[in-house]
Amino acid sequence: MSLLPVAQAQARVLALGTPTPVEAVPLADALGRYAAAPVVAARTQPASDLSAMDGYALRFADLPGPFAVIGESAAGASFAAPVGAGQAVRIFTGAAMPPGTDTVMVQEEARRDGAALFLDGEGPGHRGRNVRRRGLDFAEGDVLVDAGERLTPARLAVAATGGVARIPVARRVRVALAATGDELVDPGTAASDGALPESNRLLLRTLLADMAIEIVDLGILPDRLDVLTDAFTRVEADVLVTTGGASVGDHDLVRPALAAAGVTLDFWRIALRPGKPMLAGRRGAMAVVGLPGNPVSAFVTAILFVRPLVAHLAHAADPLPRTDTAILGEPLPANGERTDYLRAETRGGRVFASTIQDSSMLRTLARSTCLIVRPPHAPAASAGDSAEILRIA
Repeated sequence: MSLLPVAQAQARVLALGTPTPVEAVPLADALGRYAAAPVVAARTQPASDLSAMDGYALRFADLPGPFAVIGESAAGASFAAPVGAGQAVRIFTGAAMPPGTDTVMVQEEARRDGAALFLDGEGPGHRGRNVRRRGLDFAEGDVLVDAGERLTPARLAVAATGGVARIPVARRVRVALAATGDELVDPGTAASDGALPESNRLLLRTLLADMAIEIVDLGILPDRLDVLTDAFTRVEADVLVTTGGASVGDHDLVRPALAAAGVTLDFWRIALRPGKPMLAGRRGAMAVVGLPGNPVSAFVTAILFVRPLVAHLAHAADPLPRTDTAILGEPLPANGERTDYLRAETRGGRVFASTIQDSSMLRTLARSTCLIVRPPHAPAASAGDSAEILRIA
């Protein structure tokens, strides 16, 4: 079986999942989720002309004055009477402009003598100065958040200002996590020298923590075909993610267990380093992704495949990770046939690949801030060359 290119593998993984049903949730519960439909303004902002400064609302045509101050307008307590020629109203930032006024003289250029107001400076340079016009931000009916956009704090704030109380989003994605291997033990457990503290479930849970998910933890499963098959048969989730047991050794039983549980394999092995033995398939409506047991490989494949799959199920318009460009601080050798994701860190505005890229070295990953993406058969690169990077911290 030939190795599948990364981009093709990503497209096929996304095709395995069906976006979850839509529900309307309060704004406070929507952070990190994706708008399942356009979020439309129910009101205009600002709803009327407002002052952008503390000062005096007046008619530009009456400058340079003097003016008679006839009242005050504050946010939430506007001055409703019409303002005539030679008159002005004390006004504060965010307050509605009184009828008949069109300009604000800032208080730093104003001089008061009782009710008399005098210009003491250059004054407003044009009609409408220091005024926020009605609808400056948006108008009723405008789309505030496009369908598929992630609901960030700023997008939730604009929705609230637009009079929106609830937002349609995807139902939380149920993600089942299973680690496999007889050598694995829970962290902190006293065990023999041959035991390995299991970190992949924690890694995946925290890697998905900012997304709208519900975790189904299957725990650590032993290298027994019957136990694995039973667990994979019983699980109910939108996505099943396994780690370990996906290679070709005598104890790599994930693939036959998935097959016995009714999973149809879509592909196995990717032209990727680290993470070549990843697999993907489907059982009914449940997408299945089998990650390598190596934590570094599990991390890279989760970034490239699991997070995008969960985002796709949550109605994201653009679920794939975005890359940036950076300047290499050191040369890199030519690359082979697989896309290489080199652990790296940025220093002084340049990016440096870790000296040793052995995928068993989790500490190197912990110190990295990005992954340098090296396409298949990329030629040798020199210090100062541009490189594609995927930020991870």
